[in-house]
Parts: sequence; C-alpha cells; structure tokens
Amino acid sequence: MKSNMSNTDRVIRVVIAALFAYLYFGGVVTGTLGIVLVVLSAVFLLTSIVSFCPLYRLFKLSTYKG
Repeated sequence: MKSNMSNTDRVIRVVIAALFAYLYFGGVVTGTLGIVLVVLSAVFLLTSIVSFCPLYRLFKLSTYKG
C-alpha cells in the first residue's frame, strides 16, 4: 500500500476519532448512533496508523506530498 495521507490528515483523523470515542464512552451518544461512532473511530484510527485510506484510492485522491 502506497501512502496517500498527509500528516495533517492523519492528525485530524485521530482528533475526530478521540472525539467520537469521548461522545460514546462519556454517555453523550448512545444506542445505534453510538455504535456507529465507535466503528468510525476505529476506522479513522486504523487509517491514520497505516497512512492509507481506501476511499481516497477509490476516488483517486491523495493528500500526501512526497
């Protein structure tokens, strides 16, 4: 997999993932929407770690400069 995410993109995803996790585990959002947020949080963290987003590849996008 070739990297297609910049460091800024990765940091933004980690921050959003932390926000989603806080909303769920803090009890602000519960039920089905809470589960969806936890799944999105996990996806954002995983894509940040590997610096690769499959949707970017699908739409031929890249924020990586290098």
